[in-house]
Amino acid sequence: MNYKIAVCDDSAPDRTFLSNLVKNWAQTHEHQVQLLEFVSAENFLFFYEEEKDFDILLLDIEMNGMDGVTMAKKIRRENQTVQIIFITGYSDYISEGYEVAALHYLMKPVKEEKLMDVLSRAAEKISRNEKVLYLEISGEMVILPVYQIRYAEVSGNYVTIHGLEDYTVKMTLGNLEKELDERFYRMGRSFLVNLSSIRRVTKKQVFLDDHTVLPLPRGAYDGINRAIIQMR
Repeated sequence: MNYKIAVCDDSAPDRTFLSNLVKNWAQTHEHQVQLLEFVSAENFLFFYEEEKDFDILLLDIEMNGMDGVTMAKKIRRENQTVQIIFITGYSDYISEGYEVAALHYLMKPVKEEKLMDVLSRAAEKISRNEKVLYLEISGEMVILPVYQIRYAEVSGNYVTIHGLEDYTVKMTLGNLEKELDERFYRMGRSFLVNLSSIRRVTKKQVFLDDHTVLPLPRGAYDGINRAIIQMR
């Protein structure tokens, strides 16, 4: 597989160290990588304006100027598929990563084995983003990338799938669930939700990244939080 990977860190030794680990990972797993280094968030965002096809970002959180979390929020406004891995010397920022669907946090000093594992998880998620649904609607075939689905809800004999657009098809929620993957969590009888779209969970509600609020069935709080942790 071919991957475009960015390492963004204002420390030159840390950039070199991370880049060498990425190259080792690529060689070990027989991947091809286009690896670019950036000295700041601003430096990356300037480049990103012209080239948005990155697959994986390794971002230091504590940088001079714009920090890595603020940078990630800007990217997430238009890109939900790039895999973001934060590098930090502190554990205080973990809740921030929840907002930008970060794949993982790696604490400095980064251990090679841990980074190898996280990069492989990122590659697996990128592969899953290629999965699509084929929906026949009004005599036409709609091809819907699974990663674009935020949630689905049932009403009678129909299911409405909420993605970049909304599609209503005659099927059961159970049948739709069988066509999806582990990113999706069944919330009672009425909803399937994409775990990567969740930004906050309370005892009674689930808040998505598009500000949709879904009711959380009684007793489902612990289960959905476990599912989120396991997926990420």
